[in-house]
Amino acid sequence: MSSDRRKPVRVRRIDECQSVHEIFEHCLPAFGGAILRRVYTILDRAMSAGCPITMSIAGPVTVSGQHQAWLIPLLETGYVAYISTTDAVCYHDGHRSLNEHSVDPIYEVPIFGDDGQLRDEGVIRVTDMGFDEAVLLDQDKFLAAMLTRPEFQKKMTGTELRYKLGAHYAAQEKAVGVQPGLLSTCQRLGIPVFVGAPSDGSVFLNSMKLWAMKQAGLIPDYSFDLDLHAEVFEACAYHYWGLFESDARAIATLILGGGVPKNFNLQPEPALGQVLGLPDVRGYEFDVQITTAPVTDGSLSSCPPAEAVTWGKVDKDTYQQSTESLPADYSMMMPFIVKALLEKHGPRAPFRLYEQRDRLVENLRGAVRENRDWLMESLRYPLTAA
Repeated sequence: MSSDRRKPVRVRRIDECQSVHEIFEHCLPAFGGAILRRVYTILDRAMSAGCPITMSIAGPVTVSGQHQAWLIPLLETGYVAYISTTDAVCYHDGHRSLNEHSVDPIYEVPIFGDDGQLRDEGVIRVTDMGFDEAVLLDQDKFLAAMLTRPEFQKKMTGTELRYKLGAHYAAQEKAVGVQPGLLSTCQRLGIPVFVGAPSDGSVFLNSMKLWAMKQAGLIPDYSFDLDLHAEVFEACAYHYWGLFESDARAIATLILGGGVPKNFNLQPEPALGQVLGLPDVRGYEFDVQITTAPVTDGSLSSCPPAEAVTWGKVDKDTYQQSTESLPADYSMMMPFIVKALLEKHGPRAPFRLYEQRDRLVENLRGAVRENRDWLMESLRYPLTAA
């Protein structure tokens, strides 16, 4: 390396820093700390550019209270365009809103305690969080009663389901006097919430119960259903908006953990460019992930942004300067990252994409119509008779 390209290692004493932002900039010179600094710096750059950020979140952020500690403050900055998460996150988000006595029904338990005793006591454990089994039974009753209401008796996207669920959670939270949860916050800010595997969680299990009761003749009707085609198309419409209509003309992503939420969050680019054949579609310009999965197992959850470049999911022209994967537990990092970002960036008007979804979906539908010739040709393939 030539001397003019060498960057000297310079640090600042920790007791001279006036903010967490300064600590990230000046006190993490090497090793894992340098990767953490780079993660923060990329998010800082994305926000400075006014870039819409999508978030992928795996893990029990709501049952553990992390949503109220750092996730909701990040959402309230206005920079997050939409969220991809799990059905379980949405289900557990409602527990605190159903407690009539305003006492948190979730409490700390030992990770390596006596789980047999907890089972005898009717306590459910999620890592080091515990709650009485009755909390789940109460949540199930609430969801079943909600899903039988008239406004749910139709086919809809999961984003509409969770928007309506957020409104019901908000009413419950206000009634019992607890802090707003994740879905009620997303509903207030117009942030769409996607779940790539909706049947893998208890919100959908309660829908299955009502479906089974109708099949068995126990209730006269139950018409709720999920429109997965429309939900995936809606995610593509938001990505298309980010690339061609947002002020930044680019889009960023923050991936916490892995699994289906990560995969769903990365699918709009290949869906738009490879499957629908739309021209000039690019992947994410900024891509940051924090995951504990090792890259050596070949799984999607552990693959770094550079691998996503080969799929077109991350922009190939900028990735070396605007992507990073931090091998860490995001619950250890995000409070400090969010605090530093809030110190640097004031709130902006939220994108409120859910409230624009009809227009944005129609925009993408128009682009599909204009691409008719390519799409019709894509249906021709010399199949071998089965």
